[in-house]
Amino acid sequence: MNIPNLLSLLRIILVPVIVIFLIQDSYAKALIVFTIAGLTDALDGTLARLLNKQTQLGAFLDPLADKILLSTSFISLSIFGLIPGWLTVIVISRDFIILLGIMTLSMMSVTYEIKPAFVSKITTALQIGTVFFALFLKSFNYDIITHDLIIILSWLTAFFTIISGLVYIFKGIKFLNRTA
Repeated sequence: MNIPNLLSLLRIILVPVIVIFLIQDSYAKALIVFTIAGLTDALDGTLARLLNKQTQLGAFLDPLADKILLSTSFISLSIFGLIPGWLTVIVISRDFIILLGIMTLSMMSVTYEIKPAFVSKITTALQIGTVFFALFLKSFNYDIITHDLIIILSWLTAFFTIISGLVYIFKGIKFLNRTA
């Protein structure tokens, strides 16, 4: 176990803490913990590259931690009415479709290498930004601009999430066609 992998584990451990704070209406605390979790995401990848500590476990753990953090955050925030439910459906559906694709390729013994597409990095940044701003605006009671800003950010996030999902679907189809 190395430092980048420990940071990914920390991100997973912080997820229930965020949910507990949301349940307690402690939005500022949830924002702080979410920000720390987001920083571990940026830090683990950077440290893995700088320290030459990239591992198979890390390649699995980092995206898993991201999915757990973002999925849980989107579900929780939509339940509490801070982000639109339709956006949560899009975010979760994309991840589910990608997971289904990976399972299909694995079950068919298709060799594949998944490298994050550039659009996926934008998608992740927008998803993190959506959660961050929803928590930020709720923490500081900016109700007047909250709705409009979150709706604009939600549509932008939805657009990139859908595009990113389509990119992965097309990549999966290419992998399948190579074996046919």
